[in-house]
Amino acid sequence: MKDYLNIANSPLLWISAFPIALLVVLQALIFSKRALSSAKYVGLSQNEAKKAFKVGAISAIGPAMGVFVVMLGLMSVIGGPLAWMRLSIIGAAPTELAAAGMAAKAMGKELTSPEYGIMEFANATWVMALNGSAWLLTTGLFSHKVEGLTNKISGGDPKKLGILMISAMCGAFGYLFGNELIKVLNKETRAFAISGISAAIAMLFLEKIAKKHPKLGEYNLGIAMIVGMAFAVLYLHLIV
Repeated sequence: MKDYLNIANSPLLWISAFPIALLVVLQALIFSKRALSSAKYVGLSQNEAKKAFKVGAISAIGPAMGVFVVMLGLMSVIGGPLAWMRLSIIGAAPTELAAAGMAAKAMGKELTSPEYGIMEFANATWVMALNGSAWLLTTGLFSHKVEGLTNKISGGDPKKLGILMISAMCGAFGYLFGNELIKVLNKETRAFAISGISAAIAMLFLEKIAKKHPKLGEYNLGIAMIVGMAFAVLYLHLIV
């Protein structure tokens, strides 16, 4: 399993990933500069605009920590360069994790399987890239038609559209989670199911706490993943 990681973490891939990550930084700088220069048009002083940027930067730490934890998990399977690049330009940790998992399943393997190798890694690069490309193409070609389409689907009711979107996401991730639950029947793979179940229970508790402390909600994904990993490790060391 680990042989392909020599390629996945090779200097060539780090060099290939760097320009894309750098482009994200440059884009952020351009947007920031233009936002500051446009502050006067909405009645904001330079001090108020800088204060707003500072508040935004601090509030972004929470979501970034969740993405960082997922990146650590992805790095162990698909290497540092690809994980760093994908989460730099997309930032949707669950989506990238799901894409990597689906890429492995398409090859008849599990993301954490000992048989996961160079072909599965290569497939993951394609699936993750095509997934992101679909977002860009859809946004570029159909953004101007989104309002009309959403009105037709939801009948002008934004609540219905929200329900449809949430249902689709629940179906996709429910399918992935269901595959992990089945592993509880096999002693060799039971740790994966325990990790998923404990993370799900932790998320339920965290969501309740987040209702009273909304800022905690930004950390929920990362905390739940850490809880899941911790319970899997405890199971492997204390029970198996």
